[in-house]
Amino acid sequence: MKVALIGMMQSGKSTLLSAVCGKAVQSDMIHIHEEVVAVPDERLDWLTGLYKPKKTVHGTVDCLDLPGLSFADQSGRSAARRLFGSIRTVDMLVLVVGAYLEGVDAASELNDLRTEFLLADLELVTTRIERLEKQVHKPTKTQAQEKAELALQLKLQDALEAEKPISSVIQSDQELDLIKSLGFLTLKPMMVVVNVSEDNAGAKVDLGDAVSEGVEVVTLCASLESELAQLDEESRVEFMADLGLSEIAAAKFIQSCYTTCGLISFLTVGPDEVRAWPIPAGMTALDAAGKIHSDIKRGFIRAETIGYKDMVELGSEKECKAKGKTRLEGKTYVIADGDIINFRFNV
Repeated sequence: MKVALIGMMQSGKSTLLSAVCGKAVQSDMIHIHEEVVAVPDERLDWLTGLYKPKKTVHGTVDCLDLPGLSFADQSGRSAARRLFGSIRTVDMLVLVVGAYLEGVDAASELNDLRTEFLLADLELVTTRIERLEKQVHKPTKTQAQEKAELALQLKLQDALEAEKPISSVIQSDQELDLIKSLGFLTLKPMMVVVNVSEDNAGAKVDLGDAVSEGVEVVTLCASLESELAQLDEESRVEFMADLGLSEIAAAKFIQSCYTTCGLISFLTVGPDEVRAWPIPAGMTALDAAGKIHSDIKRGFIRAETIGYKDMVELGSEKECKAKGKTRLEGKTYVIADGDIINFRFNV
């Protein structure tokens, strides 16, 4: 999963990335910086303690830190538009607002970012419409599909000109299939990170209607989180206690990225490896088996499944079997978050 961290100059994106990856990250005024970050998961920690495997593998989030944006003039807008073109393949956008800076209006800054996304998508829609209008009259095998897409693109154009995101217009999977390869920014899941000062860590910032319904907002102090991330466990716990903090907000941010993209994890365990496998919510056991190996999917027999809570309560696979908490699920079983699965297969 790839997420793009986007914000104005000095918003604190690079400091946030330092916090989530546990090492210093230098901001770049030109290039996109990339870090792969492990998804914190207490379930994996507990299972690692139980099985003591040779290795533990977490889910990951690939974070892209864009250079800070400026919309003060046309040059800054053009630079932003070029950057937007390079992140159309990401799965999610994270909008970072530097509310720790004096004079920054967080709501206004978010509205500026959303407006630029709308304009970037409108530019892409306009280009696509021009191309389709030249093609739809040619008798080709794809003519019917191109006509359907043209009608949809015209609808998207109307929405964008009315300052509505594309996500508010798409009404079916069929429509989504027609345009998803174009990577529209206002179709992507979004999350907002409000970067506050240390004095306001944990406080809420009023964003008004700058945040759409359902968009998660994480408030944190990136500089403080970065400092916490580079401490050893004992020092971190002591420092957090002194500050009155109950959780590391950077960890919550990564977990929120995971869930905002509609991902869950099933788990595999054993003496060699304890591992989290990221999958979209709603995936069947058959397709989940294919995430491990195509041979397991091809030769699928059953998914031997234990709920994580049952494993914690009873303490072992042996006890789960003895108490009837181990289930044999078929191909159409929908995986639940935290399922511990052993796939039976034969090829």
